[in-house]
Amino acid sequence: MTSNKLVSRAEDHVLVLERVFHAPRELVFKMFKEPEHLKRWWGPNGWELPVCSLDFRPGGIWHYCMKCVEPGEYFGMESWGKGVYKEIVEPEKIVYTDYFSDAEGNVNETMPSTEITMEFIDLGDRTKLVERAVYESAEALKSVTEMGMLEGTSQMFDRLDAYLDEVEQRKSGR
Repeated sequence: MTSNKLVSRAEDHVLVLERVFHAPRELVFKMFKEPEHLKRWWGPNGWELPVCSLDFRPGGIWHYCMKCVEPGEYFGMESWGKGVYKEIVEPEKIVYTDYFSDAEGNVNETMPSTEITMEFIDLGDRTKLVERAVYESAEALKSVTEMGMLEGTSQMFDRLDAYLDEVEQRKSGR
């Protein structure tokens, strides 16, 4: 299956990412609400999600750890995150605040937080995901971009696309 590539555009302190997945909207949405699915694709290549605690409701918290398992410069490194859900309209929209955190879920105040709105647009047997990330400032957006966030997100969405294909194949018995 040929996957679509990530399309991004930045304006001041807002980053918009778009990607079309070859799966129905309900299935794509499900990938973001269930830990057993998130553990299969969340993070860039070479990273796993050994910790994924999720309370998927407005006011609920998603606490996770990405760990590099690929030999190299970042091997063994952990990156903790915390999301606080603000709005969920299944299967259309997820709004949450994303923070860098520690293993206990304490927010890292030295790193930028992000207000994220994810829209899942029904295209029949495909789904367009539009993610709008609002940062505190243009400098905050620049700092996460320089950390490789765009490359990481592109790889992560490639992993999601492959996992969706695997799930669809299992459903159809292929």
